[in-house]
Amino acid sequence: MRSISRGGLALLVLATCSFAACDNTVNDTPTTPTTPTTVTETFSGTITPSAGATSAFTVTTAGTVTATLTAISPEDSVASMSLGTWNGALCQLVLVNDNAVVGNTITGTVSSIGTLCVRIADSGKLVGPTDYTITVDHP
Repeated sequence: MRSISRGGLALLVLATCSFAACDNTVNDTPTTPTTPTTVTETFSGTITPSAGATSAFTVTTAGTVTATLTAISPEDSVASMSLGTWNGALCQLVLVNDNAVVGNTITGTVSSIGTLCVRIADSGKLVGPTDYTITVDHP
């Protein structure tokens, strides 16, 4: 059996550390979390009695989504506004306000990336063509 002297052992440890890039440097600089960038998208158009309109948008990270009915004309109109998930053909409604008026918001939280949708429709209260604008803020 062969034995290694203390000097040889020290040399072996030193060589191993140099090849393994041993570094005793401690990085004690804290990392600052990054705040997701908020995207604002505006959707507008005209709906008629017994009809609606759907707009899809993509979220790129988890966070809060807020849809706001920013304009409707005639001004006293009441519509149904919803947020949901877009499957490529339909908007699967998740959050619904069937009595939305100007200034109403719907807020939800998404946990991952994906395609969502906002929908505005007649809730049985429109009497003629109605112009709308919805603003969506999302990550």
